Amino acid sequence: MTEIHPTALVDPKAELGSNVKIGPYSIVEGGVTIGDETEIRSHAVIAEGTTIGKKCFVSPGAVIGTKPQDLKFEDEKTFVEIGDYTTIREFATVNRATSYSYYTRVGSHCLLMAYSHIAHDCHLGDHVIIANAVNMAGHVTIDNHVGIGGMTAIHQFVHIGAHSFIGGGLRVTKDVPPYILAMGDPLTYGGLNLVGLKRRGFSSETLGLLKKAYKTLYRSNLTFQEAIQHLSSEYPQTDEIKYLIDFLKRSERGVIR
Repeated sequence: MTEIHPTALVDPKAELGSNVKIGPYSIVEGGVTIGDETEIRSHAVIAEGTTIGKKCFVSPGAVIGTKPQDLKFEDEKTFVEIGDYTTIREFATVNRATSYSYYTRVGSHCLLMAYSHIAHDCHLGDHVIIANAVNMAGHVTIDNHVGIGGMTAIHQFVHIGAHSFIGGGLRVTKDVPPYILAMGDPLTYGGLNLVGLKRRGFSSETLGLLKKAYKTLYRSNLTFQEAIQHLSSEYPQTDEIKYLIDFLKRSERGVIR
């Protein structure tokens, strides 16, 4: 059965699944949908326009779905979507979108640690780990299986590729390609994310191919455009290589060096 603490304020227009738990002094506004077996701990705020999937965990003081911090916002009807099995820790904030995309999205099996901030129109994939006090501006896109170290700041419109890992206390001002470690100030390529890739079952053949591809991209005398052409014409077009090429071609901010 759904459990709502007597001190919680839950709007009658909120839609709660089965076995949902709402803790003391939490606020759930109308127009909110919460999936089965999700738990909202004390003093959390779930604002209008938020959808949270099943078996999620929202820690005390987290605030989800409040208005974007964008001066162009004119109170249009926008949304936040949180996937299944995602944990949002203490005092993390997730703002709803603007009319640019209408949705701020956090995928399934994600972990947003304490004091992290997901701004308007950000789109996070599945299995993304955002460490303590990571702060991102609006319109950031983070693909699946990304890890970001604590207190890192991410510039608006940055795109971070799948299976990459970014160190803590850094500034991300350009796109981060997939499969790599990013470190230093200014942020630079630090090799393949071998530990993460091996944990996720990437074969030795694939790892060797990616290592060679990034050597072409970062350690040759080719320009980025020449390197992309070389990857397209001279490399086996595996799913990983095609994704890398597509990522590089679609980069609007340029990629880290």
